[in-house]
Amino acid sequence: MSYNLAQLLAEKNAMIEKGHFAGANEKFYADNTRTVDFTGMNTNGKADHTQKMKDFIGSIAKVNKVTFHRSVVGEGVTFSEFTFDFDMKDGSKIYWHEIIMSVWEDGLVVFEQYFLA
Repeated sequence: MSYNLAQLLAEKNAMIEKGHFAGANEKFYADNTRTVDFTGMNTNGKADHTQKMKDFIGSIAKVNKVTFHRSVVGEGVTFSEFTFDFDMKDGSKIYWHEIIMSVWEDGLVVFEQYFLA
């Protein structure tokens, strides 16, 4: 199956910037995807990642702004830079400047790691 990694990444980044986190998860992550978060949370498999994503989304009171800054496409790997600004239901605020490294196979993310920038 042929795919254009730059095009896939652009679509994924656009969904994330619009706050469609769960949709991007469903569309772009392989069933066997693994993630590593700077907070120490890891996921194994799309179902695990989807549940953690739903839990996190459920804890957001307000998405103030999601800003996409730039991305880089390599051979089977991409990097995207975002700023996330959330008000949380517990009254706290989250402001993350984040780099997302994604490893792709057959047009789907099989590994992703999140770094604070």
